[in-house]
Amino acid sequence: MDTKILLENGTNELEVLEFKLDGNAYGINVAKIKEIINYQEVTPVPNAHPSVEGIFMPRDVMITAIDLKNCLQRGVSEPGGLFIVTNFNKLDIAFHVDSVVGIHRVSWREIIKPGTTISTSEDGVSTGIIKFDDRLIIILDFEKIVTDINPETGLKVADIEELGERHRIDVPILIAEDSPLLNKLIVDSLHKAGYVNLIHTENGQQAYDVIQECKKEGTLREHVQCIITDIEMPLMDGHRLTKLVKSDDETKNIPIVIFSSLVNEDMKRKGEALGANAQLSKPEIGNLVRVVDELVLANK
Repeated sequence: MDTKILLENGTNELEVLEFKLDGNAYGINVAKIKEIINYQEVTPVPNAHPSVEGIFMPRDVMITAIDLKNCLQRGVSEPGGLFIVTNFNKLDIAFHVDSVVGIHRVSWREIIKPGTTISTSEDGVSTGIIKFDDRLIIILDFEKIVTDINPETGLKVADIEELGERHRIDVPILIAEDSPLLNKLIVDSLHKAGYVNLIHTENGQQAYDVIQECKKEGTLREHVQCIITDIEMPLMDGHRLTKLVKSDDETKNIPIVIFSSLVNEDMKRKGEALGANAQLSKPEIGNLVRVVDELVLANK
């Protein structure tokens, strides 16, 4: 299946691959997918997490295979089906699924934030739901699934300690991040780095509303001198936010840092075309602070 469908930059759309597990419909952002291949025999890894089926090496690249059914507490997958080979947070990982249905183009505005019956804040494994006429597609939080299996793949908060002694910095920073856990970790990390004047929002739309309100009140510089944004977010994604900010004469000079698990060469080209000042993969929290220092302190 061709997963290289091109989207225009900043349209607030995404492609979702629908796949099946035990007859239930789930989804993944096509931007995370490298390829879809038939199931291959894997080599078990001693003492591995129960959800890790093993490793295999297509084209001499070692890939970890994860039993998605096991992750969702639906039993253990039998040999067969498909591997969805992904790349995010600089990792190549294959997820074992039963079958693939197809690809849907949707707006981030069509994605419903899961309620407490499906996802409870930091503990949930769903980032959103797409409603079709006859079914619901649950978009899974693949970053959280991988981090739960191996915490070392998550934000490297310890990197902040390597920055040494820091002083209080009052530069106002606006953050757009829909994951409650990552939002808190980013805020806590910036606080440790001395940045105390932070506004954190849950998606690009909320962040853009803050910017518009500040423009209306004439307080933009007092509240927003730098923006840190994820890419994947409900209502408005980070690319759309970047496009709106950089195409407005009043806000185009505000530095924007895209901080996302999706940052790879293709996505970097998209971000550059939209005017992003820097783009970093999510494990690099120490580098995030260094980049923000370069962008905001140079103007002080």
